Amino acid sequence: MSSEQSLSLEQSASLEHSDGLEPSATLREYLTGFVLAVTLTAIPFWLVMAHTFARSSTTAAVILVLASVQIVVHMVYFLHMNTRSEGGWTLLALLFTVMLVVIALSGSIWVMSHLNDNMMPASMHGMRGMGTMHEMHEMHEMHDMHDMHDMP
Repeated sequence: MSSEQSLSLEQSASLEHSDGLEPSATLREYLTGFVLAVTLTAIPFWLVMAHTFARSSTTAAVILVLASVQIVVHMVYFLHMNTRSEGGWTLLALLFTVMLVVIALSGSIWVMSHLNDNMMPASMHGMRGMGTMHEMHEMHEMHDMHDMHDMP
């Protein structure tokens, strides 16, 4: 095979892979994504280990936000998802999937919370914030013993 033929084969191969449909990533983009991903992983570990926030719910909320940002970093830098790839259909499919997941999760949480409120025995509704089940059982036994002393 002559050098001209091998050059033309290389050119046609490069044209097949760089037709504009597949995004090409550089080492700099991968390193930027890697540094961002490592940073977004290290920050939550530091938040938890240093007890940065007084309330654990605040820490959890910050970690969820950082996790969401990290998902976006992975999609942009490693999966190369943007509005140009495949005519924007990958981004549209992703948004539709996120919408379905949010609906399913929020609906599940709502149903479980509703069931928890409505399936609890009526005698325990007033005791809801009083402590563990063992403490509530001991209180119930003390109440029963008090009732026995009142019997004629």
